[in-house]
Amino acid sequence: MSGAKSSTGCVFCDAPRLPPSESLLVDEGRTCYIVLNLYPYNNGHLMVVPYRHAATLASLTPDELSEVMLLTQRAEIALTEAYRPHGLNVGINLGKPAGAGILDHIHVHLVPRWNGDTNFMTAIGNVRVLPEDLQDSARRLRPIFDKLKA
Repeated sequence: MSGAKSSTGCVFCDAPRLPPSESLLVDEGRTCYIVLNLYPYNNGHLMVVPYRHAATLASLTPDELSEVMLLTQRAEIALTEAYRPHGLNVGINLGKPAGAGILDHIHVHLVPRWNGDTNFMTAIGNVRVLPEDLQDSARRLRPIFDKLKA
């Protein structure tokens, strides 16, 4: 699913349509994909996203729900291999009061965490500290996802 197409108005519906040079996708399934967060909290911050525009877990089909969790598991394995984090935050924010930045398209966040990391800077200083470029993160993760699919 690549090649430039018109914008849908939803960043998650548009993400699989971006040309390879702009894409942050690192893995694709049948009903969902894995993408780097454009505004990460830490290096390797991934999101598992259904292709279909759906706002809640309740609105996902059984196949989509299953693949969301399978790709979340695969992302955990890939992040552990690539980054060796001390832990991971895995979460879904449903609704604005819960912290959802994109309200209409459900997605699972996976954020690698290390003892003493600078993740607190976002809350304290309204700034993010990321020593790795997003395209470098994508190049680092894609071969691991390819290996995991094989």
